[in-house]
Amino acid sequence: MSDLNTGMQIAASGLKAQSGRLRVIAENLANANSTSTIAGGDPYQRQVPIFSSVLDRAIGAQTVQMTQVSLDRSDFTLEFDPGNPAANEEGYVKLPNVNPLIEMMDLREAQRSYEANLGALDLMRAMANSTLQILE
Repeated sequence: MSDLNTGMQIAASGLKAQSGRLRVIAENLANANSTSTIAGGDPYQRQVPIFSSVLDRAIGAQTVQMTQVSLDRSDFTLEFDPGNPAANEEGYVKLPNVNPLIEMMDLREAQRSYEANLGALDLMRAMANSTLQILE
């Protein structure tokens, strides 16, 4: 029964990590068209979740955690829009380094990973229920 509990906790750590990843992706998508509030300033910068394998001493197994969120250092896109309040002296506005297509692909991957962890959790719960029924 403790092996099932360990498996459930590992799957739950995967759910939590993918949930954090989904939040980061949602924030990126929400700010995909955000510009700076000051002329020539930098717009929203894409965020990238960083995952790590962490030993959970309580269960004696490796789990996954989203340990930090870092900034994507890729270049901003420049768009000529001299009427925009965020435009620099040459009339260019910096746009976020967020590509909605990439974010949607990441979103789909995170969703699939979340579903896989949820499926593993459901399977282990069913196994635990079957074990309890056998013992009755």
